[in-house]
Amino acid sequence: MRNLLIWPALVLVAAGCAPDMAAPARAAERFHAALSAHHEDAACAMLTRKTEKLPDPGQTCAEALREAKLGPGGSVTSVSVWGDAAQVRLAGDTLFLHRFTDGWRVKAAGCEPVRDLPYDCEVED
Repeated sequence: MRNLLIWPALVLVAAGCAPDMAAPARAAERFHAALSAHHEDAACAMLTRKTEKLPDPGQTCAEALREAKLGPGGSVTSVSVWGDAAQVRLAGDTLFLHRFTDGWRVKAAGCEPVRDLPYDCEVED
């Protein structure tokens, strides 16, 4: 029975259907690198269009990111990809991303798991 489960996975990998884990990981790392360098405008450009409109009216995206309590980022500890959606866990933060025609964009950041509920995120659409 185990061999039957392995064959579909091998076929997907051989056909090039294995999810790309590196691209969302790089996007998450670039987002946190921009924040660490105090380039909040660059970090805002990496957000999904909906997420760019952070909740506080009258506040720019860059100002909102400066005030957000995002973790320090750090190295990638795990990546999960489901079609056009991904979760990237860094040593100091968890991010959710979405793949668009121009690449992966951050949909949510500063996310903490909540028992039996969805993540609670500092930045999200």
